[in-house]
Amino acid sequence: MSLRASSSPAEPYDLAVIGGGINGAGIARDAAGRGLSVVLFEKGDLGGGTSANSTKLIHGGLRYLEHYEFRLVREALIERETLLGIAPHIIWPLRFVLPHHQGLRPAWLLRLGLFLYDHLGGRKLLPATKRIDLARSPLGVPLSPGHRIGFEYSDCWVEDSRLVLLNAKDAAERGAAIHPRMAVTAARREGALWHITAEGRDGTAECHARALVNAAGPWVGAVQGLVMGSNQPARLRLVKGSHIVLPRLYDHDRAYIFQNADGRIIFAIPYERDFTLIGTTDEDHPNPEEAPQISEGEITYLCTAASGYFRTPIKREDIVWTYSGLRPLYDDGASKAQEATRDYVLKLDAPTGQAPLLTIFGGKITTYRKLAEAALAELRLKPEKAGWTARAPLPGGDFAPDGFPALLAAFQRDFPLLPEVLCTRLLRAYGTRAWRIFTPGQDPGPAIGADLHAAELAYLRQEEWAESAEDVLWRRSKLGLRFDAGARDRLARLMGG
Repeated sequence: MSLRASSSPAEPYDLAVIGGGINGAGIARDAAGRGLSVVLFEKGDLGGGTSANSTKLIHGGLRYLEHYEFRLVREALIERETLLGIAPHIIWPLRFVLPHHQGLRPAWLLRLGLFLYDHLGGRKLLPATKRIDLARSPLGVPLSPGHRIGFEYSDCWVEDSRLVLLNAKDAAERGAAIHPRMAVTAARREGALWHITAEGRDGTAECHARALVNAAGPWVGAVQGLVMGSNQPARLRLVKGSHIVLPRLYDHDRAYIFQNADGRIIFAIPYERDFTLIGTTDEDHPNPEEAPQISEGEITYLCTAASGYFRTPIKREDIVWTYSGLRPLYDDGASKAQEATRDYVLKLDAPTGQAPLLTIFGGKITTYRKLAEAALAELRLKPEKAGWTARAPLPGGDFAPDGFPALLAAFQRDFPLLPEVLCTRLLRAYGTRAWRIFTPGQDPGPAIGADLHAAELAYLRQEEWAESAEDVLWRRSKLGLRFDAGARDRLARLMGG
């Protein structure tokens, strides 16, 4: 069958992308917006791997300063405000409290690191660092006695899987062919073209492309070997990061960053209104085909590390959900998983007169847009226009970074029958496109579960490639935290299985 809905099936794409995580979706969006013809294949759900299992932060990476990764931190800090500007519905400012811990990094060193963090990236929108007396501040109340000195600094929160979806959505609206649940089974060079074979539920399809990007994340090595027949080992280091979610541990809206005696850090972050997210760990995980799951050792580590700071100890029985993801890092020979570089590495294979292949290693969700620009520069295709993604809002993000309260007020005026909690959730997920889900003045009727209604489910299926209950509950939203077994069964039946 043909992969093209229009034009000649024999006409090659300018670019084919394997992998529907944040890097693949970002590259597809950038290329499509430059006028290139693009096709993207993802063997599972969009953003269903690494990109849906992050710590959900847009940040410079304060701890990377200790490893002298100043270029990475600077680029990430600049991107932090760029992304806030183009996606203010799914990205918003978050203040972090860093308590000083006696016997670990001295207070002067923390202040110096935060001074660099404030100034390295040309911060404009986010407030600066300040010192806190934790013995007097409400921010010290959840902490155990003995934490007196602290610092408060800025980073941002992101709905990570939705960032992937919105990049893919924008790419599709600019002409890209997006094919989730379609695995590339073969890719071979035929002179100046790649011949690509992919398989999905509807059968086998073939296409040609002038250039190919391997952005398969943890499976980049498998794609390189099994799909393309290369016998060169991929310099890939898979590092597992695990997280735990508990009922809300404190009342305010700040996050905490805690230092540990082993040199690592963990975060405690307000999550989905009623919960607290704690993570992450760093463990090597060599087999990408083995689904990452949190280990008992990781649970113990996170509970122990957080209990060293919070007044009320963190208990295993309080955990309501866990998740783990694999970071496909470039193997730079670092001895410890937490020391492996988070920078992205692009490897171009472009023999004279033959179609180029670009392989993506590593990267942070914060720098995906810069990675996409670098990828297109490496491929040296002939786009109709130059880079553009720093200025164009993602779908639903066409309002000011500080404009959410006004947006919420306008939505509530148009939809007075919807509860404020539902209005807020819809706008945080869809931004200005929330107006496309309900009809003004419409009674939403009974919910399928929690506050998910039939109109939103229809939108997710028609506009965002949702095909299963898991797609809806854990990637298009995090309503899985609120659905009971009966509601999950109802949703599964509605989704067809």
